[in-house]
Amino acid sequence: MNYNFTEIEAKWQRLWQEKQTFRTILDGQKKKYYCLEMFPYPSGSGLHVGHLKNYVPTDAFCRFKSMQGYNVLHPMGWDAFGQPAENEAIRLGRNPRQMVPEYAATYRETLIKTGCSYDWQREINSSLPDYYKWTQWIFLLLHRKGLAYRTTAPINWCPSCKTGLANEEVKDGRCWRCDAPVEKKPMPQWFFRITAYADRLLADLEKLNWSEGMKEMQRDWIGRSEGTEVDFALKDSNLIIRVFTTRPDTLFGATFMVLAPEHPLVSQITAPKRRSEVEAYIRKAQGESEIDRLNISRSKTGVFTGAYAINPVNGKKIPVWLADYVLMSYGTGAVMCVPGHDDRDFEFARKFDLPIVQVVSRDGSTYELKTAEAAEGIAVNSGAWSGLSSSAFKKAIVPWLEEKGLGRPTINYRLRDWLISRQRYWGAPIPIVHCSGCGEVAVPEAQLPVLLPDVENYQPSGTGESPLALIPEFVQTVCPKCGGAARRETDTMGGYACSSWYFFRFADVGNDKFFASRSALDYWLPVDLYTGGIEHARSHLLYARFWTKV
Repeated sequence: MNYNFTEIEAKWQRLWQEKQTFRTILDGQKKKYYCLEMFPYPSGSGLHVGHLKNYVPTDAFCRFKSMQGYNVLHPMGWDAFGQPAENEAIRLGRNPRQMVPEYAATYRETLIKTGCSYDWQREINSSLPDYYKWTQWIFLLLHRKGLAYRTTAPINWCPSCKTGLANEEVKDGRCWRCDAPVEKKPMPQWFFRITAYADRLLADLEKLNWSEGMKEMQRDWIGRSEGTEVDFALKDSNLIIRVFTTRPDTLFGATFMVLAPEHPLVSQITAPKRRSEVEAYIRKAQGESEIDRLNISRSKTGVFTGAYAINPVNGKKIPVWLADYVLMSYGTGAVMCVPGHDDRDFEFARKFDLPIVQVVSRDGSTYELKTAEAAEGIAVNSGAWSGLSSSAFKKAIVPWLEEKGLGRPTINYRLRDWLISRQRYWGAPIPIVHCSGCGEVAVPEAQLPVLLPDVENYQPSGTGESPLALIPEFVQTVCPKCGGAARRETDTMGGYACSSWYFFRFADVGNDKFFASRSALDYWLPVDLYTGGIEHARSHLLYARFWTKV
């Protein structure tokens, strides 16, 4: 039997396209099934087998659901804005405006040849104005609700891509796209206040029909931790250093404090004779990645600031040090160090000859500590609280701290607000103008989209400003509030801003009045099956859940 697959497959592919065989319409008489795949970055000359490993089995399942009588929505599009596509354009010396449509067309042709049953009437491209208009609209919604804000903060900086990165885009201390070591750099940046939804994001995991492993990845990333904030007064000063601890029962064992090199109080508390050494240490720490700083096999380093704090429970004077193993990205950026009962503190104390005091015992007796003992037990060397179990001590000490104005129960999160701005060209412009009289002013919705200008030179400058800052006709504008001269925001949004809501748009592509109609969303949402890599659990899937709650 002679099967001419080239001729036969081309024939049916052509007929499927002509007859729009896989077109999907809203049909209230049929039960829906929404099957979503991660849409690819157009960042390579063609799709690879890893893409098809997702797409082909998912397509088979979609056909199965269709045979069961479901109205199946199975769309496809291109995650076209952001670092992946722009880095590829830079590598080739091409303009992403020309390269991205070519790559997308090649991907589309490949997927048609696979026979996958995509509804190409619903194709989207996140770099087109009719799409990113709504990315900007959602930004304005977040801004109105106080969930989009600009502040100066130490950020993850990729020296190769020359842009800031969200925490979720740093993998083992390296850039998610180019693998360059990430540095910390203080810069004014735009953030989304995802932390305001931390408890809901955590609690609502229980409502999801996800694998337990994936849910645990999000729980770990959100990192909810119940503990106590404790205030340590600086000796001969009105300044306070606030720490977060889950072990207030070890307060009597705090014999020194350690601040992150980036802590805002460092410059104020450093003694003049220690300043040059402290500043040199800070410069060194800023050139190190977080993964290196947290590496437990590294020998501990540190520098004494010359300042002392007062332990609030016993009034003892304790030295304040800097050490790079403490990060501003977690807790308060300050740690009360209890070397008798914490491994890192024990190692640090041994290296710098700092006191080690036992305050928790296995059996209520005191003995020489050969190593740190982190387990709970019976309080010793703890004044009136000696003899209490660790759990009883915690219950007693927190109200005492509150009554004295020295502490309070609190909840801490590993999750940090989502850094959204990028100092790059290829992204959705942030719809904000800066006016000397009015401050930050949102662009009116009627003026959306703020169009990304067509330029020849789009390479990132590395100066901390987007290439858009060099285009006067883009930057110079009028304040929507007072009518005076103003400057447009020149940072663009990271690619995840566009991919955090694409599943909404697929439900109602072409709607120019709203990102999707209520009737379309009510019919098609929620997504019934999502196929994508587990690496998205702490980024795309978390961001998407956040946006659905706003």
